[in-house]
Amino acid sequence: MTTPVAVVTGASSGIGRALARQLDAEDYSLVLCDVNEPGLRETQALLKRGSQRVTLDVSKRPEVEAMAADVLARHGRIDLVINNAGVSVDASVAEVSYEDFEWLFGINFWGVVYGTKAFLPKMLEQRSGTIVNVSSIFGVIAHPRQGTYNAAKFAVRGFTETLWRELEGTGVHAVSVHPGGVKTNIVRSARVTNGDKDKLVGVFDRIAITTPEKAAETILRGVYDQKKRVMVGPDAKVMQLIQRLTPEGYADVFTAFEKRL
Repeated sequence: MTTPVAVVTGASSGIGRALARQLDAEDYSLVLCDVNEPGLRETQALLKRGSQRVTLDVSKRPEVEAMAADVLARHGRIDLVINNAGVSVDASVAEVSYEDFEWLFGINFWGVVYGTKAFLPKMLEQRSGTIVNVSSIFGVIAHPRQGTYNAAKFAVRGFTETLWRELEGTGVHAVSVHPGGVKTNIVRSARVTNGDKDKLVGVFDRIAITTPEKAAETILRGVYDQKKRVMVGPDAKVMQLIQRLTPEGYADVFTAFEKRL
């Protein structure tokens, strides 16, 4: 039986690390990618099987393409690509610098595009494989001071939903993933403009109710069930429902809730 091959970006911590550990337990041949080399080493040390570690900036197309070419040369196939790497910026649209906007988009959106296009031709040739693009609940609803993040995550959602239709009948699948609050370091590592980072971290720690392990389990269950969209966490499901019920008024609902935090 052929060993399935998976690539996971953002694998140095959080959801990426949890995905790597679960896929390792399921006997995948893993390629772990992240710009954080020490974090990658820590993830790799937690795995039972051997894995390939690639220090990679997903915002750099030549680096992503070189990684993909090496993976395909080594393994001759690709079964699962999880474009998970992501960063955050906390700033109003008026405040955010173009540099921070471009930095976030390079990772959160272009990293997804590069990871998808680097492997999609091989998947189409195989007539099999799954591309998992991690958006966010902020790819479903908008939030103040998250305009940059919202824009990228909405873009990931639109990009992936386009793939749903384009891939019909090819044997290749695309999944759009929308986590709610997951206990990761994304807020601690965020770039913040004219805000109280400690307060942000404190609020996030109170509302992030899903563990990375549970998030990984939910994502992979969705992959195996061939779902097109996976909502991660009860908060994501509730927020999606509120947005559907009141597409313009959901902001008022969330504003009232946030005042209680």
